[in-house]
Amino acid sequence: MKTTENMSKLRFASLLFFAFCSSAIYAQFTDDINSNRPGESMSGFSVGKTVFQAEAGIYALAEDHDLLNYDAKGFGLDLALRYGAFLEQLEFIMNLQYQADQYNTVLESENRNAVKKLTLGAKYLIYDPFKNYEEKVNIYSWKANHRFKWRQFIPAVGVYAGANINFSNNPYTFPTDPKISPKLMVITQNHFGSRYVFVMNIIADRITTDYPSYGIIATMTRGFNEKWSGFLELQGYQSDYYSDAIGRVGAAYLLQPNLQVDASISKNIKDTPSIFYGGVGVSWRFDGFYKDIMIQGPDKSDKKDKKKDKKKEEEKKRIDEVGGEKE
Repeated sequence: MKTTENMSKLRFASLLFFAFCSSAIYAQFTDDINSNRPGESMSGFSVGKTVFQAEAGIYALAEDHDLLNYDAKGFGLDLALRYGAFLEQLEFIMNLQYQADQYNTVLESENRNAVKKLTLGAKYLIYDPFKNYEEKVNIYSWKANHRFKWRQFIPAVGVYAGANINFSNNPYTFPTDPKISPKLMVITQNHFGSRYVFVMNIIADRITTDYPSYGIIATMTRGFNEKWSGFLELQGYQSDYYSDAIGRVGAAYLLQPNLQVDASISKNIKDTPSIFYGGVGVSWRFDGFYKDIMIQGPDKSDKKDKKKDKKKEEEKKRIDEVGGEKE
């Protein structure tokens, strides 16, 4: 008798929970920080309106070119500042990379250091397949609610537009590169169940320069538990000057809901040059000014009211046409 009563309470609680979830869809803000680190891809969703997020890391690098007979060893700093403003789907982003290394050839050795990359841009989510989507829930079957769903193959889609700022005397860019050049990106993001997230970035970079670059990044992230997650990433890019493919692997650990640490390694497939990176980083979010936004999903009661109003209008129209009066 007690078991039956407990089951009834559980079903009732499940009914309330799923009824609430199906009648409203929350904005892009999540309870835990959602960082682009430690990979190089950019997620489709924003951090949330009025939310500020900083993602920073330090890396070591080793580069060796067999044909040109040079090598470079050093370190670098990555910094991304993200801020959601005006709209829940809109995010402004600054990406900065500083590098210092020792560049060695047969004839000479040079110590280089500069802001290797600075990009200012904005990202906007143009399509979310789960926005205003109401999923039918079976409160009596856990298996039915967790079955395979084809809808998860429909990706969220975002777009990014930015500008590369090129400082003078930058040893990591071409001498002919202009001070400002555009960077464009299309972003897709799929959620496969509750553990896997697949992100793709299709990139056109420096398209107005002498050496434009086109590339793609594919990242699969898996959550192992509430604290740990890991990722596998493949990046390919091509230009008239240089083409390559890079593989990355790493993990992240959630220290607090707004604080994450990470580590990763990267290796390319070529030996002209052979490149190896290893780094660690941290992501921090400030959401003190954020207010929960709830986007109402389709309401069945509204549909019923509209049908009733339409029926009344049709009935009134028939009465007016015959010149009668409804009793």
